[in-house]
Amino acid sequence: MDSVGCVVIGAGVVGLAVARILARAGLEVVVVESQASIGTETSSRNSEVIHAGLYYPTGSLKAKLCVQGRDALYAYCAERGIDHQRCGKLVVATSPAQITKLNAILAQAHANGCTEVTAITADAARALEPALSCVEALHSPNTGIVDSHAYMLSLQADAESAGAAFAFDSRIIAGSHLQDGIKLTVTSGDGDTTELHASTVVNCAGLWAPRIAGTIDGLDGTTIPTAYFAKGSYFALGCKAPFTRLIYPVPEEGGLGVHLTLDLGGQARFGPDIQWLDNCDDSEIDYRVDPSHAAAFYNEIRAYWPDLPDGSLQPAYAGVRPKISPPGAPAADFLFASHGSAHYLGLYGIESPGLTASLAIANHVASLLGMAADGHTI
Repeated sequence: MDSVGCVVIGAGVVGLAVARILARAGLEVVVVESQASIGTETSSRNSEVIHAGLYYPTGSLKAKLCVQGRDALYAYCAERGIDHQRCGKLVVATSPAQITKLNAILAQAHANGCTEVTAITADAARALEPALSCVEALHSPNTGIVDSHAYMLSLQADAESAGAAFAFDSRIIAGSHLQDGIKLTVTSGDGDTTELHASTVVNCAGLWAPRIAGTIDGLDGTTIPTAYFAKGSYFALGCKAPFTRLIYPVPEEGGLGVHLTLDLGGQARFGPDIQWLDNCDDSEIDYRVDPSHAAAFYNEIRAYWPDLPDGSLQPAYAGVRPKISPPGAPAADFLFASHGSAHYLGLYGIESPGLTASLAIANHVASLLGMAADGHTI
């Protein structure tokens, strides 16, 4: 049985950030990833938005780590030459009935430290975005977009330069808690099985984190959260969008509504909607976008962009959010749990703003493991 200092499970954006900081802190790190390359699931199937931190309950980990991570991510991208843009966004009320909720978002943003967010009139919003229709809006100048794949490649390079190793196409199929660590059984794509003894295991497996935790004997299974799967589809705009900022409606249950985001080339896309899935494994998730969903997209988008042309929406891609709260329940906070073990830390419910918060999440993990953050990260 091979022994290593730390196994990080999952090479999505959070797993990469965690591997980076732990390797730089001097740990021997092996990243075990079930897919053939980095960031192929949740991390590559999102809006690539750098969130400012407006919506999350004050004092929550989502609020704290989003604001810290936002500033760290902008600094990291600027230092490394990773393509990004602080384009700003407008959160829009499209009826008078939504103004109360918009005002609540403004108060939440200010309580979270996002004091740069301001309420603006419909005329002021149209002065910024003439094609927009709304009755009132919030302006968030610190919202942006990022080339998430370039960012993940940079995190991987940092981790590898600090000595981290990556085992792709490798799955955790069992584990057991020992007095001096955790034994993991790992199988590769060609059927070979290896046992790893890790002094520390950090489970960053996203959608599959609860399930993997449940395979490790000796953890307190009663404290492992239930996974819920929320699929979100995106449609691309087949013509040039008349917007230079991101446009968000007032949030809806389970997400932030069908919003307009821009990629770094200026191409617009809309989404996500929300479709709750039954618990499934990675071979059962259908990432195809149902073209029939376009009708609902047209209706929601035209509430804030009435001139959206007929026939202009094209199916783009879909992602699945790793939720730990069921349909109809308030969104759960990020969860970091040891399940009674001194050798294990699991990260659960790391949905949005996970990309934005990734560097701050990594620092938080280092702190929970009793390690000082390296100072360079944030």
